Amino acid sequence: MVYIFAIAAAMVSATAGVTQRLGLETAPAESAMRIGLLTHAVRRRVWLVGFVLLLGQFVLQATALRFGQISVVQPLLTLDLLFVVAILATVFHRRLGWRECVGAATIVAGLAGFLALAAPSVGRGLPSSGAWGAVTAVAVVVAAVLVVTTRWGPRWWKAAAFGSAAAVLFAYNAALTKATTTLITRGWSHVFVNWEPYAIGVTGLAGFFLLQNALHAGPIAASRASMVVVNPLASIVIGSTVFAEHLRDGGWYVAAESVALVVLCAGALLLAQSPLVSAATIDGEHSERLGAATA
Repeated sequence: MVYIFAIAAAMVSATAGVTQRLGLETAPAESAMRIGLLTHAVRRRVWLVGFVLLLGQFVLQATALRFGQISVVQPLLTLDLLFVVAILATVFHRRLGWRECVGAATIVAGLAGFLALAAPSVGRGLPSSGAWGAVTAVAVVVAAVLVVTTRWGPRWWKAAAFGSAAAVLFAYNAALTKATTTLITRGWSHVFVNWEPYAIGVTGLAGFFLLQNALHAGPIAASRASMVVVNPLASIVIGSTVFAEHLRDGGWYVAAESVALVVLCAGALLLAQSPLVSAATIDGEHSERLGAATA
């Protein structure tokens, strides 16, 4: 059940990312990090479709986190990039080349290898106050530093930095969601007297805003690659440290798990360089075709 909901969340996330990237293409360059970016987006029907899909993705992800570990659910969301390529290939009637095939196979191999080797075990449902304080501080500082770096560099770097910042906040948001699902099992009276549900809204909105800036700042390849690489890595760290989700650490397991994660990230980076994922494939004639398909 965990795998079904997590994979479904990845598929919906991919569709949302493509449609929202399309809706932000015509936004003025100077609207970055301004509310004007969102006011422009909400006037585009295709962007609104993506927004609704993101809400659905959150429900699917929260359900997966309710029954599974963060160290399992979040890495499975890496499949998002495979679905992006599949969507664009289907809409544009393009053949898949070696880059797409090798990248997809590498992601699947790395993901399967990590899950089989690490075998994450169930941790504690509610972290301690000290653990929450530490992970909150780290997440906020890392995201803020990444956003500051977007003031310099080429468009691909800005998209990657915004995407990485959003990924960090979404990993933290997943931790909050996981904790909230535990509170729900103890009764709704326990939910709204705790801070986690409210923090979900704040971090979700902040991550969402940064994601829109990532999609607007540069090629979708850069933003999606940073999202699918940083999010699972940050989530694994949070799961193992904050939620005490134990990963196999004896003998050669640590080295093998690290290799699997490197393979996973390499596949994501390779697939992100596919012409199907590059910004050029969502412009002009292609943009009109994709807009018609999602209308």
